Amino acid sequence: MDIKFNQNEDYNKLLVSDLKKRIAKVKLGGGEKSIAKHHAKGKMTARERVDYLLDSTSKSIEIGAFAGEGMYEQYGGCPSGGVVVKMGYINGTQCIVVANDATVKAGAWFPITGKKNLRAQEIAIENRLPIIYLVDSAGVFLPMQDEIFPDKEHFGRIFRNNAIMSSMGITQISAVMGSCVAGGAYLPIMSDEAIIVDKTASIFLAGSYLVKAAIGESIDNETLGGATTHCEISGVTDYKAKDDKDALDKIKSIVDKIGDFDKAGYNRAESKKPKENPDDIYGILPKSRADQYDMKDIIKRLVDDSEFEEYKADYGKTIITAYARIEGWAVGIVANQRKLVKTKKGEMQFGGVIYNDSADKATRFIANCNQKKIPLVFLQDVTGFMVGSKSEHSGIIKDGAKMVNAVSNSVVPKFTIVIGNSYGAGNYAMCGKAYDPRLIAAWPSAELAVMSGNSAAKVLLQIETASLKKRGETITKEKEEALFNKIKQRYDDQVSPYYAASRIWTDAIIDPLDTRTWISMGIEAANHAPIEKPFNMGVLQV
Repeated sequence: MDIKFNQNEDYNKLLVSDLKKRIAKVKLGGGEKSIAKHHAKGKMTARERVDYLLDSTSKSIEIGAFAGEGMYEQYGGCPSGGVVVKMGYINGTQCIVVANDATVKAGAWFPITGKKNLRAQEIAIENRLPIIYLVDSAGVFLPMQDEIFPDKEHFGRIFRNNAIMSSMGITQISAVMGSCVAGGAYLPIMSDEAIIVDKTASIFLAGSYLVKAAIGESIDNETLGGATTHCEISGVTDYKAKDDKDALDKIKSIVDKIGDFDKAGYNRAESKKPKENPDDIYGILPKSRADQYDMKDIIKRLVDDSEFEEYKADYGKTIITAYARIEGWAVGIVANQRKLVKTKKGEMQFGGVIYNDSADKATRFIANCNQKKIPLVFLQDVTGFMVGSKSEHSGIIKDGAKMVNAVSNSVVPKFTIVIGNSYGAGNYAMCGKAYDPRLIAAWPSAELAVMSGNSAAKVLLQIETASLKKRGETITKEKEEALFNKIKQRYDDQVSPYYAASRIWTDAIIDPLDTRTWISMGIEAANHAPIEKPFNMGVLQV
């Protein structure tokens, strides 16, 4: 181990330590006082409910933990988007669980809440996974109703998805464990089965105050829409539970009886741990983005037995394509090589840049994996495609388009891990969020943007200084430097992995050591959904 390795290790472990501190804060939801009030009502918190429901001895992963971070500050914030989403196991059955966090604005729906709920449903639909809703919500956050109510990807899309999943045979179970009002009342009742907790839960289109104002009827909320009303009079709900744990136990019992599923048939062997120590990742991954490293050293610490079979190893070296196994699952890896490489012609190619030959190789490899029914894993550390006259004359746009075409039309499940840079069209070609990865996670070292903060600041500075000069202002060196730093700081904030995660451009920021679990659970989920169409790249300029 050299001094550089130790410096990298210290830096990356600090990033992971910061990640864990942020997660601990997020898990408090609306804060300790709100949690205490929640407990005083005899209710479990959203996270307590999810933890009780999921098998304690099995792994789970959380989707969108940082949703809403740094957003809606004028309203006091919205930690984790006011909803907890986890993929885990209930009596051994892999499921998605969605739980409203009533400690955050009484579980009201902000725009990001809707986006996160839709992402949870998207995962359930793509993978044919049972989905469980733990409902405890005051409905739409009214001050922002115009950003959550009427559009295609807004609140109403949730109920549309309920109907679509029902027609697909995807199990949906709801437990109403608190408020369930207005349009939100449709979600549990559009599920296959609905449970309601006695005395603490209620379902109605309009509460007692609104009923009084609208039609003059005086009635209390319990009589209007409590558990007795809906289990004995209206027939809206199917089961009455005495408390939260009883409701969750009923869900466990229902899930325990779900039949087996048709499998996609992805290849799995016995899982083996990497021979190379995964902890070494912290020392291999450089602190400075200007430093090079060998992505193969990272791959060896992610794959079973540290073994992989490289495809076209001596061609298109700025992208690594290889077959391997992760926790027993066969995978095809497409990874950006981050060190300077030399071609057979003696030319040097920059690490992290996609050249004509590497795009061509990746396209062919992706097609091969589709033919062999092998899930794809993309390891992103990419600055974009090569520019300049030589690349343009060689048809870099055409070769890049072929790669994007292959990624877009791939029918095997795709999983993306953003390790370092994720810039420009490189993000697209390496299966960014727009290209439907089943799961996409970032390491704390990730950056997502059109270009790096330094490059963007230089471009924006030129535009800004030109504008100031047109207005007759004198630009001193000191003023130019201050302006550059101001622009760079603003841009750097936006390239942060936390900025991306808060907007659900990624599903999570994870410790690199959790990568194998994410990919393995993702493929296991994907195995629930047999491939329904052949791989076809359509019209393509060869």
